[in-house]
Amino acid sequence: MKDELMEILSELRPDVEFESEVKLIDDGVLDSFDIVSLVGELNDAFDIEINVEHLQPENFNSVDAMLDLVKKLQEEE
Repeated sequence: MKDELMEILSELRPDVEFESEVKLIDDGVLDSFDIVSLVGELNDAFDIEINVEHLQPENFNSVDAMLDLVKKLQEEE
């Protein structure tokens, strides 16, 4: 799952070192357009539905946070 997420992220923003970033939103590394694209990719890749209530900075600040969100949503379905 992590490899697939890393692939999605590197295609979205090849200029970012996602493994070491823990404040992707707080530091402005990812902007709102990136998040919209990312949500669509994650929904398709992991067969989940990320809703407005999930669009919190803490869910997208790091790779681990995104993995936690994906896992949580997969468990809910």
